[in-house]
Parts: sequence; structure tokens; C-alpha cells
Amino acid sequence: MKDYVIGFDVGGTRLKSGAVTRRGKMMAPGINPSGFALGMGNLLKTFRGEVARISEKLGGKPQAIGLGFPGAVDPEVGVVYLPGKLKGLEGYPIVKRLAKVTGVPVIADNDGRISIYAERHYGLARDQDWAVSITLGTGVGSGVLLDGKILRDPHLQFGTQMSHIVMQANGGRLCITNARGTADMMCSATALANQVRDGLSRGIPSVLSDAYFKDADSIDFKAVIRGVSRKDRLCVDELQHWTRNLGWLLVSAAHVYAPERIILSGGATNAAEHFLAPLQQHVNEHLFRHPVGEGVPIVLSKLRNHAGVLGAAALAWEKADGDKL
Repeated sequence: MKDYVIGFDVGGTRLKSGAVTRRGKMMAPGINPSGFALGMGNLLKTFRGEVARISEKLGGKPQAIGLGFPGAVDPEVGVVYLPGKLKGLEGYPIVKRLAKVTGVPVIADNDGRISIYAERHYGLARDQDWAVSITLGTGVGSGVLLDGKILRDPHLQFGTQMSHIVMQANGGRLCITNARGTADMMCSATALANQVRDGLSRGIPSVLSDAYFKDADSIDFKAVIRGVSRKDRLCVDELQHWTRNLGWLLVSAAHVYAPERIILSGGATNAAEHFLAPLQQHVNEHLFRHPVGEGVPIVLSKLRNHAGVLGAAALAWEKADGDKL
């Protein structure tokens, strides 16, 4: 049996898990459904099931368990502020409940912050003191490394709120924050799918039209990228619009946090070949900083789809070792 911890990354649609060694090797990965309708009973059951599965496979219990959630997260409680995103999760003492049923130390943090944990310990921020990580999936997550320190604050959300920056106050979609036109609504993988669905609903011709009218939910981010690969006008146009929106978000990140590197991860980065070059160009052209003309490198995480699990695991190793957050 190897010494290991377990990391859980709870997103809006999927719960990812895996065992991770001290050196960042991931073993026994798993994916389960999540979402609003899952409820706390089923979520806790899923956690327990994954801990049992991994423990059996590796021949012993983990040293600790790390949990990554959206919203404001108290390390010793769980999500303490997230109205409506996951049913029953807000205020539910998931950390203590999971520790009790597994007999293993448990700790939690915001899913954006654990992405920079992952990069700091195992990824592209190991040699950086100034970096921003952005996760692009169901929503937008962020983590910030400022002068060698991962940002935290008494309100639990410092450095994790790039998703809530208002980009289009008039006419944008309503966000969970009660603002309109936030980065979550305009720069997530879900946002691109919604843009294309809107066009399809209005009868704009597309290679996705038949699939949309058969099952609107089938038009997700991956479907849009398939349309882009076929040079579909609607998909290409909306991807360009989405890329510009994301570009403005990263310009804001550069102006606020002065990173030497912006690291992208999450499901949307699997399609980066279609948007990374124009995204980099947009950011470089709109920076206001010294030295003039020096851009900010936008790089793809080498951890990609596993960044959340690895970040939660890095947090769990701190818990196992008794380190302070």
C-alpha cells in the first residue's frame, strides 16, 4: 500500500475523484454525476462509495481527504454560502460528516482556489510567485498566487471571484450573484453552449439544427466545437465572440493581480487549439502595464481535467501533515 490522500472536485455536473501520492501521482480516478438535484444524502453516499472503492483498490485508508466546492467554503465545515447551486449544500457540515463516516481527516476549499494549489504543488506555478489560474467548465473558477502566497481572506473568497466580475451589466444573463453579465454567464463552457442554443432557437442555419430540435440539451460545449471543426458559421461566430469575452476577463485578471503567467484548465481547454492563439493576441493588445508591449503568457495546465482533484489532494496533504492553511 502506498501513502496517499483522496481529492474530490465537485463541479456543477460532475464529481471527480482520485488517490494522489505526495509527488502528485494520481491513481484510481473516478467520475460521478453531481448537480442541483443530487441532494446531500446522495452526495455523502457518493463520497463514501468512492473512499471505499479507492481504499479497497489500494489496500488501505487514505491519510486525509480534500474536497473542492464552488462558493464560499469554510475548510472545517464545507460550503457556507452558495444559494441554489447544489441542493442542500449551503451550510451542510459535509466535512465533519464525511470525517465521521470514514474515520479520516477531511478538509475543504473553494474549487477555484484548489486549482492554484494544484499548479503550485504539481503544475506550472511551481517556479512562479505571481500567477492566476482560471478553470473553464460549467462555470468559471479562479485562484491567485500573489508574491508566493495563495490568496485567502476572512470572507473565504479572496482570489476566487473572477467569475463574478460584471462584464455586461445591461442585457446580460442573470447570475447566481443577482448581477447580470458576469464572467460565469459569458466565459464558461456553458456560456458558449447557451449562445449557440440561442441562435439555433431563432432559426439560424447550422449543422447542429437537427440535433437541437431533437434534443436541445445535446448542444453542449463539445457539440459546438464539433460544429467549429466543420466550419459552421454560427458555431465559429459564437466561439469568436466567446473568446473575446474570455480575453477581456483575462485582461482584467492581469490588471488586478499582475500575474507573470495565466494558467487555464478545465474541460473547455480540450478545445484550446480553436481559441488559444486569438485569446493570447487579444490579451496582449489590451494590456496597460509596464514594460509597455510585454504580454502575459497564457498557458494550458499540464494537469488539465485533473487539476481540481490534484488541488484538493494538495490541500489534503497539508491536513495530513498538520500544516496551516
